[in-house]
Amino acid sequence: MSDWTKGFTPAELRKLRSLKNPYGVQRFLDDMPYHLADTAWSPRRVLRENTAHCCEGAIFAAAALRANGFPPLLLDFEADQDTDHVLAIYRVDGHWGVVAKSNYAGCRYREPVYRSLRELAMSYFNIYCNLRRERTLRTFSRPVNLARFDGHAWMTSEEDPWIIPEYLCTIAHTPLLPDGLAHRLSHADDRLFAAGLLGRVK
Repeated sequence: MSDWTKGFTPAELRKLRSLKNPYGVQRFLDDMPYHLADTAWSPRRVLRENTAHCCEGAIFAAAALRANGFPPLLLDFEADQDTDHVLAIYRVDGHWGVVAKSNYAGCRYREPVYRSLRELAMSYFNIYCNLRRERTLRTFSRPVNLARFDGHAWMTSEEDPWIIPEYLCTIAHTPLLPDGLAHRLSHADDRLFAAGLLGRVK
């Protein structure tokens, strides 16, 4: 048993490994209710509570991907006049994909077909809107390997591993838009906006 598995019970590891692949992890997250609490639960706590928000879902997905042979990688999006978004990313044959939990329908899973992180981030741009229908996505981070936090027991701690979201706030992000373009962006139309709100928890 490798070091990173030591905090999990055998039953917890079996559950994570039973998800088998990124799409299995995504389906598990999709079946889990979204919550709005100001928490940062570990993957163990998410398994126990069977609920998660965006950041907790991404951290859980990173652990589940790790249990199935992928490195535990996160990507962070920053937005203007909107909430940021955290995603678990994975790579297959040199192409990036995403597993994510979101309160908005279009901000979740991506198949591993994107050649670069910028290309991946841009797949979210058109549907990343605030409640004023403004397109708000502005930057993306480099990949963050959560193995760097193994000494903090981020996967199994009963204390919220706030060190992860706090770290994401400190790292450099790459702009998606040229200077001066943001003020010329159109608002999302009625159908796109309504589609994004499908199933939203208020």
